[in-house]
Amino acid sequence: MAAQGNNKADATSKDVKATIVHHDTGLDEAIHFERSLTFLQACTLYPSAILWSAFVSMGVIMLAFDPQLLGNLYAMPQFRKDFGYLYENDYIISAPWQTGLSMGNPVGQVVGALIAGIPMERFGRKWTFGTCVALTACLIFIQFFARSLQVLLVGELLGGLVLGCYAVIAPAYSSEVGPMALRGVLTSYVNLCFVIGQLLGNAVCAGTSRLSDHWAYSIPFALQWFWCVVILLGLVWVPESPWWLVRKGRLDEAEMVLRRLASEKVDVGKTLAVIVETDRLEQELEMGSTYWDCFRGVNLRRTEISMGVYCTQVLSGIYLINYGTYFFQLAGLDTDEAFNMGIGFLAVGFLGTILSWPLLIRYGRRKIYNTGLLILVVLQIIIGILDCIPGRPSGVTWTEASLMLVWNFFYDISIGPVCFVIISEASATRVRSKSIALATAAQGALGCVMTVAIPYMINPDQANMQGKLGFFFGGLAAMCLVWSYLRVPETSGRTYEELDILFERKVRARQFEGYVIEIEGVD
Repeated sequence: MAAQGNNKADATSKDVKATIVHHDTGLDEAIHFERSLTFLQACTLYPSAILWSAFVSMGVIMLAFDPQLLGNLYAMPQFRKDFGYLYENDYIISAPWQTGLSMGNPVGQVVGALIAGIPMERFGRKWTFGTCVALTACLIFIQFFARSLQVLLVGELLGGLVLGCYAVIAPAYSSEVGPMALRGVLTSYVNLCFVIGQLLGNAVCAGTSRLSDHWAYSIPFALQWFWCVVILLGLVWVPESPWWLVRKGRLDEAEMVLRRLASEKVDVGKTLAVIVETDRLEQELEMGSTYWDCFRGVNLRRTEISMGVYCTQVLSGIYLINYGTYFFQLAGLDTDEAFNMGIGFLAVGFLGTILSWPLLIRYGRRKIYNTGLLILVVLQIIIGILDCIPGRPSGVTWTEASLMLVWNFFYDISIGPVCFVIISEASATRVRSKSIALATAAQGALGCVMTVAIPYMINPDQANMQGKLGFFFGGLAAMCLVWSYLRVPETSGRTYEELDILFERKVRARQFEGYVIEIEGVD
């Protein structure tokens, strides 16, 4: 049993200590063992956990590939010729159609994410994931054979509903299969999968953009089947989440899964006891397991944090990445330079995400998130100022493009990957899938707004704002920075049980890191 040594503290309390009393000393040994693990030791003891977490996260590659593909198609001459109309001696896709086509992914994140939370809790992470991949494989046929904007729109909307589920499944699964020492890297790997999907979308379109028939855009659509085949072939060996099995009372299966995820040197019996105890504590604290429970009591604050850090990605300007090549083209770069810059844009994001891993291990979550967001604000404002230079000389165009590369690097070293760590750690385990679903839906809803707005802001026959978008997104990001400083806590180095207690005691965000929780064992 776990108990708090002091009375509950309110939000203004200066109390900085709590005590957990376990009536099973084995729990203390398991927690001490997990705390003592370094990252490299955890990699050695849990190689299967790393493998399967990365495997399930591949669904996010498909999620990211689709909108990036669309953004590049708008810059592809053959696609514009086949689906667009002539405007000032060049073919373009109208802003309304760009909006409609691009709505598939964010709408999917809203509806698909909310739907995903239900089967994930009822049927488990594994089979929900497999069903989504099978549906994606079927819906790609619509995109592949589309020869009109109307048919392509249907394919994007239906495909988006399923793709939105991956954004919920991946971080939830990754946070439940590995030890505390791996938690940050495994969940932040989801962001790397976003970058990989976007990078592949740019690279494939750069390779096919010179084709003068429908294969210029049909080949990129067809390549989505590759991921479906790989995932479906390996699905039968994917272990279920041990946390979900415990909540369903299937303790023997949970122990078998833990043995598959860890090496023989790990006492999985004690690990299972920690999962059971954390689940028991959350039931005692009445955490619940429904969508409504995400907004009740202490869960409201935890849901706000998850939704806030995810929505900050959109408000800081991440949706510009989907239009990166088109944006660079409109800014004055020719087609080849724009495609190459788009690839470079995402390559630095790939590097940034990998470099975020040692930072997560060394500095935690809060410092990286807030510092990175501050840098993004400054870069956006500088880009906006540069765009105000009269005549827009070529040097300014390249400087803006270069600063966008720098912006993407800092995004993917900070709020990009750290977001997925926070949404996985801030939520209670019993409502994790639904809390992540709500955060994903909120992000998707804002994404819908940006999907409508961005084509009108950047298209030459509309606002044609170009680099002045830096003022818009820089201002929004500045407001997000104020919120994150006040509300986002440090969740690194805490067990899920400890995080439950910190939130239950209403500890302020800035006090999380220094708050002491002592563990006492009673025989």
